[in-house]
Amino acid sequence: MRIEGSIPALVTPFQRGGALDIAAFEDLIDWHLEQGSSGLVIGGSTGESGALEEFELTALLEVGVRCAAGRIPVIAGTGAAATGKALRLLRLAKSVGADAALAVTPFYSRPTQEGMLAHFHALADDGGLPVILYNVPGRTGVDLFPETVAQLAKHPQILAIKEAVVDPQRMLELLQLKSATFVVLSGDDPTALDALAAGADGLISVVANVQPKHVAELCRAVRHGQMQAAQEIDAMLRPLYAALASEPNPIPVKAGLAMLGRLQNILRLPLLPLSPEYRPELAAALLGEYETRSS
Repeated sequence: MRIEGSIPALVTPFQRGGALDIAAFEDLIDWHLEQGSSGLVIGGSTGESGALEEFELTALLEVGVRCAAGRIPVIAGTGAAATGKALRLLRLAKSVGADAALAVTPFYSRPTQEGMLAHFHALADDGGLPVILYNVPGRTGVDLFPETVAQLAKHPQILAIKEAVVDPQRMLELLQLKSATFVVLSGDDPTALDALAAGADGLISVVANVQPKHVAELCRAVRHGQMQAAQEIDAMLRPLYAALASEPNPIPVKAGLAMLGRLQNILRLPLLPLSPEYRPELAAALLGEYETRSS
């Protein structure tokens, strides 16, 4: 299984009463398949993983596996603060047919590098699924260092890292670890073009939730050496990068999908809908570009 290209970190649609909106989720996945996404992350931080019950993650993954039907990888968000819970989520994801697990560094507990090495080895040894490491210190409070990744990359069940640290030197260090069995993915939309141009294999993206075709085109353009085309797409997306960072993810991206009529703008507490002062900027960045590029 090759993990590459544009991989949206999917939002989780909810109904007014708070239940999962399975119909909207099915429609989202069908849309991503049509638009050229290369994989799907389900139940990650953009999917409000902290607010999902395990039976809800199961239901979402079942939909993803059924709709994708083997055409692109389905990657389950299985991060947890404790190794035991993360293992349980991996096994749950395997039981419903997910292809891989996206495992964020243990949050809140802030383990040492040795602790994270033991954590990820346990997931890879006993979880039953290939593991994608996910490093996002701004959310977790702990940083997975490249030298630790170098040790983890040797494990046959650890197949990639999603790196969200915005540091070109960090990306270059990780790219030196690439092999036939280990790939490097950007986890930051605004710097993804630089990472891809330097050799990253793909992007796990928030922006791809609302612009799946164009993020997929960006990845393909870089892969085929069409850098001018990639730069033009990236420039077109720049206002959207900024608008989607106006409040914590996934608040703005859910508002954007609601503007596109693809789901209801409902989040679970403690997240609230996008503040009114940010809506005009998001609408201008999203709807103007979408109408122009789609016409």
